[in-house]
Amino acid sequence: MDNKGKEGSYTLLFVMMFISMLIALFWDSVPAIKDSAHALLNPSAGLLLDWNLNFGFVILILIITLITTLFQKYTTDQETIRDMKKQQKEMNMEMKKLEAGSQKYMEMQKKQLELLPKMFKLNIRPMIFTAIPLILLFRWFMDFFNVLNNPKFFNFFSWFWYYLILSIIFSTILRKILKVE
Repeated sequence: MDNKGKEGSYTLLFVMMFISMLIALFWDSVPAIKDSAHALLNPSAGLLLDWNLNFGFVILILIITLITTLFQKYTTDQETIRDMKKQQKEMNMEMKKLEAGSQKYMEMQKKQLELLPKMFKLNIRPMIFTAIPLILLFRWFMDFFNVLNNPKFFNFFSWFWYYLILSIIFSTILRKILKVE
């Protein structure tokens, strides 16, 4: 792929991230953003949280993680990612046999570093698709839990940490089940 194609994919990512930041920044000052998110999420996610805060939030986290995992699987070239990870693993094994600092070791290290931007580019596409919905969702969660005086889950975790921990756990499980690299 030429340089223009590479720049284009990063440009779209930066545009989406910029729009996401604007949404987060103007959430309270532009009522249309906040009102639209509340109109969409109050009757769905809000209903689930009103039913049972703990179980409802676990279900929401599972649904969100499933959607983002599916985006990861179907918007990336999984075969290429598998091949690149296999190459990295083989290079790591080869490097363990070599003396650190040797010419061969440095060449292997350089090859590994060349793979990083390629891996990043392959894995970044799902972020483009999910950035704005996740920002809207997180801002809505902030509003929802503020109204409830920021309840603690298991008398310890804020909603954000509870979300983060469970999404990591669910993501690990779902990535194994769905064979996502």
